[in-house]
Amino acid sequence: MKQLSLFILLFLFSFWNGQNIRTNPKDEKLFENVRLLDRYLQNNDDKIINILCPDVSFGHSNGWVQNLQDFQKDFSSKKVVYKNIEQTELSEIKKYKNMVSIRRKIKVAGTYKGQDFGMKLALLEIWMKKNSIWKLWSRQSVEIKP
Repeated sequence: MKQLSLFILLFLFSFWNGQNIRTNPKDEKLFENVRLLDRYLQNNDDKIINILCPDVSFGHSNGWVQNLQDFQKDFSSKKVVYKNIEQTELSEIKKYKNMVSIRRKIKVAGTYKGQDFGMKLALLEIWMKKNSIWKLWSRQSVEIKP
């Protein structure tokens, strides 16, 4: 019985430890911008432009693909208004030179053309570091169905 308990304890520890994403303190600016992205979207804040690359690409869960100009037009018209954006999981961080890919999950609620919506999304975001500043280069979202 002791061996079984020890095995279960070790298994749970290794599973729990595998869920933690270790981050480098030098990457804090990156994670600050990830949080800013959600906050700027939720607050419909024009400062969002400061953390987007000029050639950013947004792939939405409904099939839309937007470049910066399309995003700015829809963002300023409030076609989509986010009432709440909550990150629920950060599952992967991969770095290569001045690029980082982040996989995370979020819960969102808002309105689209006056209709309320709520959903869970899986995101893949690609961030690029230029002149010591992290900017979003690409973002793809997929709806997680219950």
